[in-house]
Amino acid sequence: MLPGSRGFTPTIPPTDPPAAGWDAAYERELQTFQDIGDAGEIWFGEESMVRIIRWLEKQKVPLDSSVLDIGTGNGVLLIELAKSGYMNLTGIDYSPSAIQLSEKVREKEGMSNIKLKVEDFLAPSAELSEFEICIDKGTFDAISLNPDNAVGKRKQYVRSLCSALKPEGFFLITSCNWTKEELLNEFREGFEILEELPTPKFCYGGRIGNSVTALVFQRKKVRPSISDKLDQLRKV
Repeated sequence: MLPGSRGFTPTIPPTDPPAAGWDAAYERELQTFQDIGDAGEIWFGEESMVRIIRWLEKQKVPLDSSVLDIGTGNGVLLIELAKSGYMNLTGIDYSPSAIQLSEKVREKEGMSNIKLKVEDFLAPSAELSEFEICIDKGTFDAISLNPDNAVGKRKQYVRSLCSALKPEGFFLITSCNWTKEELLNEFREGFEILEELPTPKFCYGGRIGNSVTALVFQRKKVRPSISDKLDQLRKV
């Protein structure tokens, strides 16, 4: 684990526009990293990264599988994936300060093969496609709390995910704002649930719940259109 990295349950910066809050937060973390080498917060704690890596290893996901970290922040998850042997890693974030920080962390750890880029997942470039694994630790949460058309942005997130992830690819999401049932509803179009990963539990008023939700989805196969079927028949 990176020296000084801290685990926490995330709090969304209360700013308008939200992007300014994230930039300011990552500018502070970048300065802290340059001063004392602290990479900053680990969203949902160290155990959230261990949970993801253990699942990938359990499923025997090939080490050369293409992995996209959506909203990579300081890039610590990608560092841990690289240390576990994964080789085809990409991290995106719409905050330039976050990418500057993750580049510094990557340089310190000597992980030059990790690809990092400034990119808004809600307006993805054409090259952001054909990933076999997509991972989200809190980005969907942040988008969901955006005061400007949160419902529309959540729908665009799902469309962007369908574009970025290959059919039958895996999507691992960790959330502190959504229950399992709510996430199943949000991702019902184009995805099916594979597994709910174990997360810390709490007891309040005699009821037991989870502090966070961690799910694994698989993108459904793309059914051929009528025109595709007609083209296949013509070739016979």
